[in-house]
Amino acid sequence: MTTSTTLDSIKKSLVALKMARALEVLDATLRRIEQGEIDAIEALDQLLLEEVTLRETRRIKAALMLARLTAIKTLAGFDFAFQPSLDKSRILALAELKFIERAEVLHLLGPPGTGKSHLACALAVEAVKAGRSVYFGSLADIIATLSKAEREGALREKIRYFCRFSLLIVDEIGYLPVIPGGGNLFFQLVNARYEKGAMILTSNRGFAEWGEIFGDPVVATALLDRLLHHAVVFQVEGSSYRLREHADLLPEHIRTKANIQPAPIPPTLRRRGRLPKNGGVDLAHG
Repeated sequence: MTTSTTLDSIKKSLVALKMARALEVLDATLRRIEQGEIDAIEALDQLLLEEVTLRETRRIKAALMLARLTAIKTLAGFDFAFQPSLDKSRILALAELKFIERAEVLHLLGPPGTGKSHLACALAVEAVKAGRSVYFGSLADIIATLSKAEREGALREKIRYFCRFSLLIVDEIGYLPVIPGGGNLFFQLVNARYEKGAMILTSNRGFAEWGEIFGDPVVATALLDRLLHHAVVFQVEGSSYRLREHADLLPEHIRTKANIQPAPIPPTLRRRGRLPKNGGVDLAHG
């Protein structure tokens, strides 16, 4: 009777503490004690570990949603062999996140499809796991958000919102034209984060083209003045990961210009007159 009463009390306490996972595995854990598999201290440790693991999983999931990551990528899933221009050890060192502590700016430059967005997403995931707040967005989306806030008289509040994140990732600089006045809005955001918050920027265009991208050489110069002061630049010089599976289908002049080489055909697929069945595009690299 006493044991039953004590067990009911424990369950009520777990409910009051909102320890749902510990409550779920309590009975199974007690059976392991009865069978001599674990002692009381080990049982308590396992109950708490189960609860902590569940809460950490929920925290990471919520933080990834807040970060607005469109896909979850990892450094382990990046094909460094396909992009030999990248120093693998330097990239993996970034996962220590010291660049966030130093409020540095990482620039990932290179042609489309070479893995820039993949690396940015992977570092965002590492930051989230470490408890850092992250926001991921394309340049076009961020400028559109700032423009809307300006029209509604809430620009300062929106810039303060973006400055709350430990890491701000601005993807796809140069892919779409910047709206009139967009460069100035982006400059205000960059200036507010300057030496205060880390950033990762990905672009398919060189810095010399930023005047054209933002439609204003003066604004571009002011942006680069701040974005290159405490910066680390990675130039990805490989060919497109997405297009390599279809290189044989591209016109020769496009293939040569984009430096795209056909993917090697596995021996099992070297059959005359047949195409590989899984000729889909691999989207692992952004």
